[in-house]
Amino acid sequence: MKKILLFPAVIFILVIIVLWVRHGGGDPYPDLSTVPRLNTEAIEEVLSYPEPIGNVAVNADGRLFFTVHPESRPQGNKLLEYVDGAAVPYPSGQQQTELFDTVLGIAIDRFDRLWTIDHGNHGMRPARIVGIDLKSGEVLRLQHLDKKIAPLGSFLQDLQVSADGRTIVIADASFWRKSPAIIVYDIQTGDARRVLENHVSVTAEHFIIRTRGHDMKFVGGIVVLRGGIDGIALGPEWLYYGALSGSGLYRVRLKDLRDKALPEAQLAKRVERYSDKPLSDGLSTDVNGNIFITDVEHSSVFIVGPDQELATLVHSKSIRWPDALSFGPDGYLYLADSALPDLILQSAEHIKASGPYYIFRFQPGSEGVPGQ
Repeated sequence: MKKILLFPAVIFILVIIVLWVRHGGGDPYPDLSTVPRLNTEAIEEVLSYPEPIGNVAVNADGRLFFTVHPESRPQGNKLLEYVDGAAVPYPSGQQQTELFDTVLGIAIDRFDRLWTIDHGNHGMRPARIVGIDLKSGEVLRLQHLDKKIAPLGSFLQDLQVSADGRTIVIADASFWRKSPAIIVYDIQTGDARRVLENHVSVTAEHFIIRTRGHDMKFVGGIVVLRGGIDGIALGPEWLYYGALSGSGLYRVRLKDLRDKALPEAQLAKRVERYSDKPLSDGLSTDVNGNIFITDVEHSSVFIVGPDQELATLVHSKSIRWPDALSFGPDGYLYLADSALPDLILQSAEHIKASGPYYIFRFQPGSEGVPGQ
């Protein structure tokens, strides 16, 4: 009888050890903050919503779209447009179930097409890409991705579209699988490739995220939120990116990502570490080559100029978790505050009580491409 009782205890201990080795521990990250270049008053509230917000995208006409964060386990609408002071399902309430499962990342290209990436509940179900023509509302693409592209434990959560509308680049943060990668998707053919999987530039480092006095630890401290490549920003020539739990902002040429004949080892050699960065989520870039990076630990947005120097651009205590960034018209940069500490492994009651959730915007002083 003692042996029978001992066996489950041993299994339990082994599970705890495995979880700790794969997901636990970590070191604090240094505060890279500088004196903000903009006053806190530069940030203005755009909208509030009772459910947690995931990503945001704004087109050249000022149409604003956002997702409800899938980690909050939404039961209703998952992609919405903000119209005349109200959030309405897009493209319609009837199409939400058909089109979306755990949709998070959204971007709008220069042809006014809205693209979404849906991670299929961390790869437990098929990940999918959806494309919608914003002028007509027509669904142009609903494609499930192969398990080789989005395997179990993957987390496809951010995407950007090239200026010519040919290529979508997707970030797989791979929180659970621990095999982060960049996915290159050909819009014309529907083909997708995983590249730079487990490369140092996409991989999480051993840091603990601490925000608003709270360490992002779960399951009694055994599991630490630690993610690989998260935010991505795509300019005419370069893809800029970095891991959520990473110290470096990296870049690689879009033409190299597109080159199917380029061996993986050669592609890896063409990756450049561009600058240091805070522990970050969303990224964006403007027409002058500035890169904007959210700082999830300090409620801030940083800027890295062509001189590769890092500085705090704006800070506000109102922001709980600065997530996705998207330029809109008139030089506004929109910021989705997903408030992740109030979502992950929290009860529905806690999530509801922690609302409302917000999208903010500010003018960084330069123009960007709306939707990205």
